[in-house]
Amino acid sequence: MINIQNVTKSYGAFDAVRDVSFTIEQGEILGFLGPNGAGKTTTMKMITCYMPPTRGIITVDGLDVVNDSMNVRKKIGYLPESTPLYEEMGVRDYLNFIADVRKISGQARTSAMDRVIEVCGLKQVINKDINELSKGYRQRVGLAQAIIHDPEILVLDEPTTGLDPNQIIEIRNLIRQLGESKTVIFSTHIMQEVQATSDRVLIIDQGVIAAHGTADELKASMSGQAHIDLVLRNADKSVFIESIKEISSVKLEDVILQKSGDLEISMNVEAGVDIREQLFDLAVAKQWKVLEASPSAFTLEDVFRKLTNEGSNS
Repeated sequence: MINIQNVTKSYGAFDAVRDVSFTIEQGEILGFLGPNGAGKTTTMKMITCYMPPTRGIITVDGLDVVNDSMNVRKKIGYLPESTPLYEEMGVRDYLNFIADVRKISGQARTSAMDRVIEVCGLKQVINKDINELSKGYRQRVGLAQAIIHDPEILVLDEPTTGLDPNQIIEIRNLIRQLGESKTVIFSTHIMQEVQATSDRVLIIDQGVIAAHGTADELKASMSGQAHIDLVLRNADKSVFIESIKEISSVKLEDVILQKSGDLEISMNVEAGVDIREQLFDLAVAKQWKVLEASPSAFTLEDVFRKLTNEGSNS
């Protein structure tokens, strides 16, 4: 459905995206992850014909985004990071305006309006002005404008940014519902959202693809390591960091000083290495109290941090 081949987007001497290649299959929901400035939004803007690639080829259902951009746009519904709403307009007037832009008229418009109002849950606010709406409902209106022409593909750039937990769940469920009949690519910083919604995950860092696969496949890629969570009382953070360096098989991920004064520690250990005795001896020698020491499964967040931290340190 979407094919990206050796695509680069340059701004002067800076490459925001560098020689990127991947495909998105028809009916697939792709979660697009990356730190701020990694190239997610730039890639999405190229797919939606908002800007052309500097080099490389992007096709959408066989259509080139540069040479046949108008037909590509007909196939895509796009929700940018900043929701494109005219706040002085009413919700119904705004959706009618978008229908005009999309050249939807007559009975087709009536059907389209009824469909997006139902799918996006806008019945309660359809007669309100947009400036009266909550952030969650504004996102719903943004999604409605993206799907009013019933596109085959949805491109959603951080659709849950700024929403509260209940609103996030609502939009997540809506994306999953839309993904039953459409190809969806969405970017986010929320790992749970990707795991709950996407069929496949793509991680981009510093303009290049760092990893791709299902969430389970990415977590399995860290199988050469084990993960341990540790909580210590009466432990000085800097002293702990220096002391743990003596255990060569350990790599610290996080050391957080809680408000209670306890240290919350997250670390990776080489698979098959048992460091419990060394940790116990170290705690006894330093007179630290071990409140918790437990292994845990790797999460998608662990994979994301490992890949993007490695990239930033290279």
